[in-house]
Amino acid sequence: MDFAAARRAMIDSQLRPQAVTDPLVIAAMASVPREQFVAAESRSLAYIDRNLPLGGGRAMSPPATTGRMLTELAPRPGERALVVGALTGYTAAVLAEMGLEVTALESDGALFGQLSAVPGIRAERGELVDGVPAGAPYEVIVIDGAVEMIPEAIVEQLAPGGRLGTCLFEGGVQRLVIGRRTQHGFGTKSFADAASPALPAFSRPRVFTF
Repeated sequence: MDFAAARRAMIDSQLRPQAVTDPLVIAAMASVPREQFVAAESRSLAYIDRNLPLGGGRAMSPPATTGRMLTELAPRPGERALVVGALTGYTAAVLAEMGLEVTALESDGALFGQLSAVPGIRAERGELVDGVPAGAPYEVIVIDGAVEMIPEAIVEQLAPGGRLGTCLFEGGVQRLVIGRRTQHGFGTKSFADAASPALPAFSRPRVFTF
């Protein structure tokens, strides 16, 4: 398979039509070989426009979801970034290609084994909801999956003026959101529908009812 051609097709048929317009994001996604972040038997599917299972109940978001989120986050070279739920490291690798200083957090042992081999990033294994406070503050945080809530512990790791991107369940619908930390607190704004793989560790506590 011609993966270089697949990357070009991804940009033209998936990224640009779905408002991925940041030149730095497009250039990085055109450069990072997405097929190297999936199992060998799944490489022919690496550029499909849907969630791609990676094993253990975890999956990689579609390219356009990653690209749209990064476009809205507007990461810039020299900023510090944290990727929570980094899987095998694709999003972290894209951010590193953009010139950011990247810490990538993963809890799954098998996925972490692949993540730790990604060059140019700092890989950490631990509970996703805790983030990586030792590397804080971060200008950019990506929670790479669909969540029901954003833990305060992770919000506190944002630098003043920092941005956080994730896919948030809102009334049963998944929406891409950007959160910003200001001197007055933290708030999110949704900007697009999405269908990202869920991160169970970020489920809201269930309320007991009779």
